[in-house]
Amino acid sequence: MSGLRVIPTRRHGQERLYVCRTDGRNVAWYDREAGRVNLLSEDLRQDVLHALGPFLTGPVAVGPPPVPTPAELARLVLHPDDDLAPNRPGEALLIALDRDPGPAHRPRPDPRRRALAAEQTVGRALDRLEGAGWRTLHSVPLPGGDRLHHLTIGPGGLFALHTLHARGQRVLLADPMVTVGRQEGLPLLRRLRADADRASYALTAEVRPVLVLVEPGRVEITVAPRKVRVLRDTELPGLASLGGALKPADAEALHAMARDRNTWAGV
Repeated sequence: MSGLRVIPTRRHGQERLYVCRTDGRNVAWYDREAGRVNLLSEDLRQDVLHALGPFLTGPVAVGPPPVPTPAELARLVLHPDDDLAPNRPGEALLIALDRDPGPAHRPRPDPRRRALAAEQTVGRALDRLEGAGWRTLHSVPLPGGDRLHHLTIGPGGLFALHTLHARGQRVLLADPMVTVGRQEGLPLLRRLRADADRASYALTAEVRPVLVLVEPGRVEITVAPRKVRVLRDTELPGLASLGGALKPADAEALHAMARDRNTWAGV
């Protein structure tokens, strides 16, 4: 792969060299103090090491990011205001509707209520996966007013899920555009990839984006989504069959990190 860039940054008081694609997405970082190159994709190992070649000093370990140590997890004794675990599916929408319910009589249904119903449908399906070793956080806030509708962590890895209400409507996917019914198309897939990248940065682990279509009528794909898994809400139980990415202790450690509101402050 060509075009990888090396960008020095300081995070949590430590200097890191991030390796980025031309579109700004992080694919790895070099922690000089630890002598380690952390890869978000094993497929890019050689390209990353080539880009970092001028900066590497002495022997370095190369591999996926390590999970938090017990010492790092000890700091995650959370104040209730910082704990995202109690968030309900659609928490942000519930708060917005409580503050501003809108007029009692309106010519069209409030789109926020349709979006809330969709997030609640997906949230219930994800919560039912807990018995299979999956842990889910709902309505995870990101700086700038953005949020992850759902972040689920389990044996198959980490997934940032975006819920889209589409009851009985045609959904057209032409990456990066998503069009529901007669609505104007939006570059939603680009946003999903960006949000997953932000989550990967915060958790120092690969987070994969998923678009969940709730009760769609017909789904048409003219340009296949790049690195975004597209599921109907009825297909969510299939996540339970995924495995081989995280051990139970690793999933719990990442969940403990993700539930801390402060983890997301700098992304």
